[in-house]
Amino acid sequence: MIHREIESTLFSLLQKYPAVYITGARQSGKTTLVKSLGGDYRYFSFEDFKIRTFAEEDPRGFLDSVGKCFILDEVQRVPALLPYLQDILNNSSEMGQVILVGAHNILTDKQFPQSLAGSVANLTLLPFSYSELKAANANHTDLEKTLFRGGYPLLFDTNIHPLEFFPKYIETYLSRDVRQLKNVNDISVFARFMKLCAGRIGTVLNISALANDADISVNTAKSWLSLMEASYILFFVQPYSGNLNRRLIKMPKMYFYETGLACSLLNIERKKQIENFYMRGNLFENMIFSELIKSRLNKGLPVNFYFLRDAKGNEIDIIIKKANTTVLIEIKASETQLQSHLKNIVHFRKEFPQTENYLIYAGKEESIYNNIKCCNWRNFSALGV
Repeated sequence: MIHREIESTLFSLLQKYPAVYITGARQSGKTTLVKSLGGDYRYFSFEDFKIRTFAEEDPRGFLDSVGKCFILDEVQRVPALLPYLQDILNNSSEMGQVILVGAHNILTDKQFPQSLAGSVANLTLLPFSYSELKAANANHTDLEKTLFRGGYPLLFDTNIHPLEFFPKYIETYLSRDVRQLKNVNDISVFARFMKLCAGRIGTVLNISALANDADISVNTAKSWLSLMEASYILFFVQPYSGNLNRRLIKMPKMYFYETGLACSLLNIERKKQIENFYMRGNLFENMIFSELIKSRLNKGLPVNFYFLRDAKGNEIDIIIKKANTTVLIEIKASETQLQSHLKNIVHFRKEFPQTENYLIYAGKEESIYNNIKCCNWRNFSALGV
């Protein structure tokens, strides 16, 4: 079993909160994680029809029957249970008695009791990070294979080929999550919308153009993007809004949590196809963003990443705001370090009081040039963000 970096964070929160809610992408390993905890926790899944029916029809009776410490999986399927769970947590001083697991963030759901929020710590578990796979000697130093495969645990547990895994994953997502969470009349239109989103990885979001290409309204496009974000298919990186003396782009960029899923939606069937694919650079940038986000979430920390682009097209791929430092990161899919790769960092860093500067690229050599550290992508976790 591949060790999950989030475990230490989970154990820490169980000592500080009555309940912990673990959310994240479907098949990211949430159930495996909680079942591995051991101890006195009894496990219940609302995938089981009998258990779900009992909880829906008699929520108080169900909670009385489950014991003192328990795990409720797929909890988003029984929202009516939450107010009764609130009574249990509010009337107990014991920490770590309940673990909730779900495929989307119920903490932001209108049906979620706001008074329960203070009793529940939230964690997000995404598929394997590169550093988790590296620690288990299950990683790939081949960039194209890493992009093509991604990090969903089943790909490593069973050695299923991505060409088999992702179409089934997408089919399950469409038939279950999309139908449960949104009233989508034509799933085939939503499937096409997902493909159009994959084709826009790493670009500034133009919601009108996206809606027009999908032949849907702008409001529908906004709703579907919110659904894909809530179910951990894609995420947005917001533009930096600091006080710089220049006009800045104000729309977010869009990325997928898993490049393997994006590759499938882009009809890539072999890793070899990525080598000369017109979006290779976008996929590489996507992977770096995703890995940095996994690192933050596994530590239970908020995501504090931005991008910066001015009206003249000058751009920094990633800006990370720290207490006394601003981290500037450029991402290049080239295997060769070129001085031209560093020009945007040199251009912008004079506008920040103190910076750490990095180039993450697809090559192997590491060096420092003009106070900019050039990092091999296989070691970029050393940034410690």
